[in-house]
Amino acid sequence: MKITDINALSLSRMHSLDEQWKCADFNCVKADASIVQVITDEGVVGIAEASPYGMPSVIADNVQRIKPELIGRDPLDALGIGLHPNGHSLSYDCAIAGIDAALWDIKGKVEGKPVADLLRPQGALGSVRLYASGGCNYDWRSHPETLVAEVVDYQKQGFTASKIRVGTKWAWDGVTPKRLLELLGEVRQVVGDNFDLMLDGNCRLTEDEALEVGRGLDELHFTWFEEPIDRENMSGYVRLNRALDLPVTGGESWTTLEQLYPYIVSGAYAIVQPDVGISGITETWRIVEAADRHGIEVCPHNWHNGLLTMVQANLVAAVPHPHVLELCRHQGPLQWDILADPPEIVDGHLKISNKPGYGVTLAEDLAERFPYVEGNWRLVFTRDDVLVRGPH
Repeated sequence: MKITDINALSLSRMHSLDEQWKCADFNCVKADASIVQVITDEGVVGIAEASPYGMPSVIADNVQRIKPELIGRDPLDALGIGLHPNGHSLSYDCAIAGIDAALWDIKGKVEGKPVADLLRPQGALGSVRLYASGGCNYDWRSHPETLVAEVVDYQKQGFTASKIRVGTKWAWDGVTPKRLLELLGEVRQVVGDNFDLMLDGNCRLTEDEALEVGRGLDELHFTWFEEPIDRENMSGYVRLNRALDLPVTGGESWTTLEQLYPYIVSGAYAIVQPDVGISGITETWRIVEAADRHGIEVCPHNWHNGLLTMVQANLVAAVPHPHVLELCRHQGPLQWDILADPPEIVDGHLKISNKPGYGVTLAEDLAERFPYVEGNWRLVFTRDDVLVRGPH
């Protein structure tokens, strides 16, 4: 079997004003997707999704740049291609990740097994528990209590866990750790103690703020505290992990094991969160194995669409200590409409298909239904904009 072609499909869907989600000082105005296909001379096609944070049109350019190196090669000999130990540009790494994940889909189809079973031959899970990843619809200036209703709605949908964010820019509205914790306390009171809650700090807090918030999260029995401070501040993460009872987590922006290894061995992260859409299956599995040797669990970052969710679900089903899988709740119809056969989700659990590879196929006419819209996915606001226009 030989690779005969590799292509990337760039897709978009503009959010309506009501669908736009917000965080810090920006609104997200569209949903993007970057689909990679690896085609062989025997008719076996591998599909995967790269993280669109690499910008789909630029990812597609990089796929074309990489393709000549792979045409004519056996796809099973090309796994783990091309990542530099310290990473390249984000777009290039996303292109490599998408190709690598698509090659694993081919491997599964050739061997007649789900990718999860390839990664863990001794028996992978048949389903993974999802957590509703949201908390991007509340504004500190106007009705922040809508966060409570949002999480309650996830609970009613059958989810047993949810991750939320720290909201719009604190400096604009005098938000303090105490004010955040009061709101999170309301969430905990309403959903009860048997619902897992996680907080993502989006690297926005100072170390002192993170310590105050983390101690409050301990009292509220949160499951983890994700990326509270600048991701480059490894020593700060070590101190926070030592000071807090709940796990401090991170790692979604690092591409390779070499980048993450110092954080693993130093105890900076209690749970490591790589993203297959940036690292690929092969490199992410190296991270899984290294983390396991140091007694650290892996729970991937997964923010975007359904194909990437299926890729990451296969990985989560195979890790030594399976955790939950993130499911973005703000992506809109593009998330699952890219698949001809979306997976079954029951009581907050996603079923791993027993079909070979990732067990899914692409829907038809995607380029016509979701034509790519060039440009940034977010619109950044200033404080003056907010004062003039009101809550964004």
